[in-house]
Formats: sequence, C-alpha cells, structure tokens
Amino acid sequence: MAFTPCKDHKRREREQKKMDKRIARDEARAEQLLVKQAEDEATDIAAIEEARLAGMSREEIEFEAELAAEEAAMVA
Repeated sequence: MAFTPCKDHKRREREQKKMDKRIARDEARAEQLLVKQAEDEATDIAAIEEARLAGMSREEIEFEAELAAEEAAMVA
C-alpha cells in the first residue's frame, strides 16, 4: 500500500512554502535597499568631489546636496 501523508503534514508543507517565499521577498527588498543606499552614497561623494573641484565652500556643498535631495524626493 502507498504512503499518503496526512492533511496536517500537507498543511505544514504549504505554510513552509509560503514562509520561504515571504523570506525570499523580504531578502530581495533588503538587498534593493542596500543597493539604493550605496548608489545614493556614491552620488553624494561624486557631488562633493565635483564641488570641491569647482572651489565651493563646505556650506555651499551641503546646500547643493540638500537641493539635490529635495529634487529627488519630488521626482520620486
């Protein structure tokens, strides 16, 4: 006679699959967030270097960075 798993076992398997998908989805979101943060940092560093080459003061650099952040927030 063939072995047939009980309903409880099947239910646990379904729940485990759902949990695995949820974990994978959360990990993907976390990875996307890290990538975005790294991109933002790289953009900020590039802007600061560009401003230094242009001879701007630290206050001007911070002001320009704030303006860029506000513009990015408006676009998104």
